[in-house]
Amino acid sequence: MRVTPAVVADEHEWVRDRDSVVDLVNRVRADLGTAFDTSVDSITTDQYRTEVDRVFADGDVAVNVAALVGLLRDLDVEGDYPGFVVDEYLGRELAATIASTKGRPFSMLAEATFHVADVGTHGTPDEPAGTDDLDAALAAGFQTRLPGWNWTEGESPFAVGGDEE
Repeated sequence: MRVTPAVVADEHEWVRDRDSVVDLVNRVRADLGTAFDTSVDSITTDQYRTEVDRVFADGDVAVNVAALVGLLRDLDVEGDYPGFVVDEYLGRELAATIASTKGRPFSMLAEATFHVADVGTHGTPDEPAGTDDLDAALAAGFQTRLPGWNWTEGESPFAVGGDEE
């Protein structure tokens, strides 16, 4: 695999146009909201695309996201099951990388959310095995970055000190 600025631009467009991720984000948010007895806002296609643009605007993050997307888009293992570990690993890493600019707690949350998204995501027989993990990773990473969770709104109640004089 060779990653160039042109490859990153191509992967950006592919991810940006993957509108099915929006439905998956909203399903995951609904499932998590039910599990944690909270209300979580849905996202729109415009919000998703804007956030994709933000991720790819950071070149250091963009090159890594593009490489992971490219690997998962092409990953196929005969019989699928032997490749289970590698596509799960790459999916978790992609989700975490997407959420990473919000800090380590968010990247860790995206990794955990990847598994929630992955359970209900199934590719088609004509797609490489990594495609469903790719969609789950995109949904987990972007849903973690986007607003809609009450606990992420405002300052943390656990902050100590700060701007006191």
